[in-house]
Amino acid sequence: MKKGKKLYEGKAKIIYTTQDKDLVIQYFKDDATAFNNQKKSTIEGKGVLNNRISEHILSNLSQIGIKNHLVKRLNMREQVIKLVEIIPIEFIVRNVASGSLTKRLGIEDGTVLKEPLIEYCLKDDKLGDPLIAEDHIYAFEWATKKEIDKVKKMILRINDFMIGMFRGVGINLIDFKLEFGRVKTNGKNEIILADEISPDTCRLWDSKTDKKLDKDRFRKDLGGLIPAYTEVAKRLGILHEQSNISAVNVTKLSSVKKKNR
Repeated sequence: MKKGKKLYEGKAKIIYTTQDKDLVIQYFKDDATAFNNQKKSTIEGKGVLNNRISEHILSNLSQIGIKNHLVKRLNMREQVIKLVEIIPIEFIVRNVASGSLTKRLGIEDGTVLKEPLIEYCLKDDKLGDPLIAEDHIYAFEWATKKEIDKVKKMILRINDFMIGMFRGVGINLIDFKLEFGRVKTNGKNEIILADEISPDTCRLWDSKTDKKLDKDRFRKDLGGLIPAYTEVAKRLGILHEQSNISAVNVTKLSSVKKKNR
């Protein structure tokens, strides 16, 4: 499949057109951002790991009937995906209190929630992705009630599956972000899961030590982001041909840090 012109560039990915109007190529960058793009860096190898991890999770979700935008992985950094009309809402799914929730409500970090909590944020970097109520979605016609009801049902299935998948490899799924969009199926809009699911979009803690294996290592200056993402990939059993690449990336990253000291 031939890569055409750049269609869109976000904080972590670039979307390119293809000869098929319904398909695009998604390129995973090594850029790392936090706090609504206020903190930025480039971490070599991050895009490769996120590409593989997201492919693995979306492929498994497809097998349990969760339709999503993934068509196939092209190479170490690129996927063919369906062109989706994104609903401008970020759906935050929380199983354990952490991050902004603890700051907003004064809840102790690590508090296990009795039921999964779904929060909505308007997808707008300029506004800082503000938290919104479900009524805002309907008032401003970002999605219909029927669409949101379907999304919530999908979210609960996705959450159940991912909790079990990560628990099986010694990881607790604390929270994660999802995006959904519309595609035309037989002339009608169909809601499907879109965007990536990776340590960039999930909080993942080791089930025994609570060690963070996600982007909080970048947000909180903990270091070791590539080894943490690599650990997630290894536990999920998806590091094969790239197993040596991760070690090379860590070495290169260390060299860059030494030069910058």
